[in-house]
Amino acid sequence: MKNLPVRKAAAFRGLQNGYKGLMLAAAWTRLHTFVTPRRFLRLCVVSLVFVLGVIVWGALVRATGSGAGCGQHWPLCNGQMLPVFSRYQTLIEFFHRVTSGLSLLLVFTLGHFAFRLYGQNHPVRRFAVGSMVAMVIEALIGAALVLLRLVEHDRSVDRAISMTLHLGNTCFLLGALALLTWSAWNAQRAPNPLGSAGDAGSFRGGESSLRGGQGSPHETLALMVLGGFVVLAAAGALTALGDTLFEVRSFNEGWIRDWARDAHFLERLRVLHPVLALLWMVGALVWLQRLSSSWAKWALRLLISNLMIGAANVLLAAPVALQLVHLLVANLLWIALVLAWHESRVLFSRQPERSSSEPLVVTPSGF
Repeated sequence: MKNLPVRKAAAFRGLQNGYKGLMLAAAWTRLHTFVTPRRFLRLCVVSLVFVLGVIVWGALVRATGSGAGCGQHWPLCNGQMLPVFSRYQTLIEFFHRVTSGLSLLLVFTLGHFAFRLYGQNHPVRRFAVGSMVAMVIEALIGAALVLLRLVEHDRSVDRAISMTLHLGNTCFLLGALALLTWSAWNAQRAPNPLGSAGDAGSFRGGESSLRGGQGSPHETLALMVLGGFVVLAAAGALTALGDTLFEVRSFNEGWIRDWARDAHFLERLRVLHPVLALLWMVGALVWLQRLSSSWAKWALRLLISNLMIGAANVLLAAPVALQLVHLLVANLLWIALVLAWHESRVLFSRQPERSSSEPLVVTPSGF
C-alpha cells in the first residue's frame, strides 16, 4: 500500500508521455499532408537563402578571429548549452553554430520530403542526397577545425588545407541545393510531378538532361570553367586567411609584406587569387557568351560585379565588410554558373547535333 502513490505517479507520467507521443505523431502526419510539391519548392528556396547567410556568417567568424569563441568544445560552447557571452567572439561563434545546426535540419528535412514527394530516380531525390552528404561533410570539417584548434591565430599548413577543403565542399553544397531547387521548380511544370521513375525525364531538367551534351566542346569548356571556379574559391580561402592573420593597413604595405624574405607562406599566396581570377575570367567569358539563358546573363553580371568588388578589396587592404560582400557575390555567381551549365545540358539533350561555334539558346527561366 505504501508504494501505491509511487505507482500512481508512474502511471500518470506514462499516460502523459503517451499523450505527448500521440500529439507528436499527429503533428508529423499533419506536416506530411501540409507539405505539397509547391510548398516543398518554397522550402528549397528558403533553405538555399538560409545556407547562403550561414556561409557569409562563417566568413565573419574567420575574419574576426572568433573560431575559438566557444573554446575547444563541440558541439557545446565552452562546455555549456547556453554559454556566458563575456566576449563578442563567443556570441559570433555561438550564433554560427546555432544557424549551422538549423541549416543541417533544413537540408535533412528537404531530403525527407524529396523522397516522400518524388518517385524513384527522380533528380530531386538525387540532388537532395547530394545536399545532405555535403552538409554532413561541412559539419564534420567545422567540428575538426574547432577540436584540432585550427582557428583564431593558427598559421599552420593544416589550417590552410582545411580551409581549401571547406570552401570546395561549400561549392558542392551550394551547387547541389541550387540544382535541387531548380529541379523542384521544373517539376511544377510537369504534368505529374509525383510520378515514378518513368516520369523523371519527361520534364525539362529531368533525367534526360543529366546525360545531355557529354563529350561536346561546350560541355568540356563548361566543366573547365566550373572546376576552375572551385580552384579559384580555394585560392580565395587562402587569400582571406592571409588577410586575417597578417592584417595590413594599405595596398603598398601588403605588397611589400608579400614579397619580403621573411614573409609567411600565406602572405606569399595572397597574390595567387587575383592572378587566377583574371585567368579564369577569360574562359568564363568565352563560355558564357555562347549561352543565351537568363542564368548565363545573370552570371555575366555577377562576374563583372565581383571583379570590381575584388579589385576594391585588394586596393583597400581587404576590409571585413568588403570581404563578406565579395564572398556573397561569389556564391551567387557560383549558383548562376551551375544553373547555366545545367540548362546547357538540357539544350544538348534536345538538340544533339549542333555546331560548337553556334551560340546556345536556352529558354529563359527562373524560380
